[in-house]
Amino acid sequence: MWITRGISLINFGVASSALAFQVFVLYPWHHQLDNEFKALKKEHQRLLSQIDLRALREQKPN
Repeated sequence: MWITRGISLINFGVASSALAFQVFVLYPWHHQLDNEFKALKKEHQRLLSQIDLRALREQKPN
């Protein structure tokens, strides 16, 4: 009985630690990465529009 209670307490401690890590470390980091990906997407769109404008200027007959 003491062994099973000890295993249950260890299991509870490990699960609680994993949940705390997810809530306090991974979740805020997810938001930071999401913001950085959005900024990267905006920069990518800006560069693509610049490339399109250059291509249109080169095709324009004089």
